Amino acid sequence: MENVILKANKRDARSKSEKNKLRTSGKVPGVFYMKEHESLPLYVNEKEITPLVFTSDTHIISLQVDGNEEHECIIKDVQFDPITDKVIHFDLLGLTKGETFQLEVPVQLKGNPVGVKEGGIIQHIIHKLEIECLPKDIPQHIDIDITDLKIGDAIHVRDLKLENISFVTSEGAVIVAITHPKVEVEQTTAEEPVEGEITQPELVGKGKEEKEEE
Repeated sequence: MENVILKANKRDARSKSEKNKLRTSGKVPGVFYMKEHESLPLYVNEKEITPLVFTSDTHIISLQVDGNEEHECIIKDVQFDPITDKVIHFDLLGLTKGETFQLEVPVQLKGNPVGVKEGGIIQHIIHKLEIECLPKDIPQHIDIDITDLKIGDAIHVRDLKLENISFVTSEGAVIVAITHPKVEVEQTTAEEPVEGEITQPELVGKGKEEKEEE
């Protein structure tokens, strides 16, 4: 997997106001942490972190801090603005060679299922799988061939066989299935009035009673 360079700068203040100032200036605050190391508060340019978040692939990041230090890491967690969906905070997890770790990897479906040609519908239930592996074995994504799936067929986590990778996601979890098309329920219409019959709107509420005449 090709490494992607991410340039960052250390930040001293951890106050909410300082983070807001960074965001206003087009920067995104984050934290780098690694086993047996102190966490490192930092910030990056929004335009550099955004492509690494909004992607269908997993990347190993070469983090350069203040142009000197360099660490291999992955994006472990991201926080988004609830209105704009912009990245407002991120966590980077440092990788240690020779040690396994857990991460989520995107799932990509390949092929046109037999069941869809028969009128079935694809239900893609799990879009990311949590796996455990060594840094050198991280896949960019997990491809699943669904060409032979018929109506009623499904692929579970236990059906996947990947070399040097173990799954943290439950082996019984359904990733994708081909289901029967939904049956549309026709709405029954009210009976039409007989020709010449005068109909009145149904009384749905009762107003205030009129005052009795004096």
